[in-house]
Amino acid sequence: MKLYNTLTKKVDEFVPNEEGKVKMYTCGPTVYHFAHIGNLRSYIMEDVLERFLRFYGYDVTRVMNITDVGHLSSDGDTGEDKMLKGAKREKKTVMEIAEFYKNAFFSDCKKLNIKYPDIVEPATNCIGDFIKMIEALIEKGYAYLANGNVYFDTSKVENYNALTGHSSDELMVGVRDDVSEDLNKKNKSDFVLWFTKSKFDDQELKWDSPWGVGYPGWHIECSSICMKHLGSKLDIHCGGVDNIFPHHTNEIAQSEAYTGEKWCNYWFHVHHLNDETGKMSKSKGDFLTVSLIESKGYNPLVYRFFCLQSHYRKPLVFSYEALDQASATYNKLVRRIAGLKAGDDVDNEFVKSAKATFIEKVGNDMNTALGITCIYDILKANTTDASKLKAIEEIDNGVLCVGLIDSANALNKQAEVKTEEASTNDNIDPELKAKIEGLISERANAKKEKNFARADEIRSILAEMGVTIKDTREGTTYTLN
Repeated sequence: MKLYNTLTKKVDEFVPNEEGKVKMYTCGPTVYHFAHIGNLRSYIMEDVLERFLRFYGYDVTRVMNITDVGHLSSDGDTGEDKMLKGAKREKKTVMEIAEFYKNAFFSDCKKLNIKYPDIVEPATNCIGDFIKMIEALIEKGYAYLANGNVYFDTSKVENYNALTGHSSDELMVGVRDDVSEDLNKKNKSDFVLWFTKSKFDDQELKWDSPWGVGYPGWHIECSSICMKHLGSKLDIHCGGVDNIFPHHTNEIAQSEAYTGEKWCNYWFHVHHLNDETGKMSKSKGDFLTVSLIESKGYNPLVYRFFCLQSHYRKPLVFSYEALDQASATYNKLVRRIAGLKAGDDVDNEFVKSAKATFIEKVGNDMNTALGITCIYDILKANTTDASKLKAIEEIDNGVLCVGLIDSANALNKQAEVKTEEASTNDNIDPELKAKIEGLISERANAKKEKNFARADEIRSILAEMGVTIKDTREGTTYTLN
């Protein structure tokens, strides 16, 4: 198995610290708003990685944090506190905001077949752990107190920019001119471990500490939570490419200063999902969520399928036209699988060989597009339908998780229902039947053109006629009451 490693800037053979076991950490959401589908692309690919590792035969433990304090809008130490911003926006407490959006995040993950991590830890549960780690960094000479805040001294770390491959000055070029410089820092790249003095006098969540009442910086939480549950040696750390600097760079600095040895061997980063105007971002105002695309009639698993058609290290451009194309491809694939006949004549050697080919293709830096191609190769193979169904089921349920078998079974069930309804609807007056089906066709066109008001109006007209319609992934069916 091979993975591109951001630390080494090349595709490396994957070898865990402990044979047969993988310790994996994924940066979790800052729960101040809904996750947009760009955020969720990273979690989909991290989920595929975890599932593939298990499919490969590893015993995997995955930990994820929930950021409910300390994350400022710049991802550094400037800007607004994101949790406070969300609380003010909705006139709720920070913890009410955190609980609501945490639940919303995991609801979206469930719709996308993203596995719940083995361990999920909110930052606010670990304040004592953060303080302990900060005290040790001060004692070792890697951190200093200035104007009430505790800072990490990046000048004390050799090769601070190893993850990025660039100097701190180069990376600071994109910082906005209107962001005020923190004059308490010894070096521009130093970062806050603990705030007591900041511009957020109304910060809702504060705790006692040896340095005064305050709250932790963002970067300390991931290092501390990771070590709390996985120990001082980590195999894989995951996140989006926007986490590389400063967040993951700072995690490496403080973690290795704390332990005195190399912390994490493999860094797995997923590229941006862009819309047609550029990087997808909550700061633009309206943004795309799972609920939004679902309300427009798309199956969330089609979005997962859309993501898997592209390589995780390439930017992916989202548009509804692209999602329509992915939906058409997905539905055509499901129809082919639905046409296979179940039986007992499974060729286990074929299934074993198909899985081995899948592992070889996807195991070369998580090439999920080739993984999907493996499904087509199975369908074309000269073997029994039962063997094909078994191989597809194991590969899809094990790694891809786009619901191919479930969708095929649902399609076959729907076909049975349609046959029964067709028999019932044959007794309807031909003129009335033509009118009903004409309205259903018009409604389908209205939805395709995103004219949802007209689609709802047609549904009401049909209801007044005594017609109950049911939208399915395969089309609209109806019954006359």
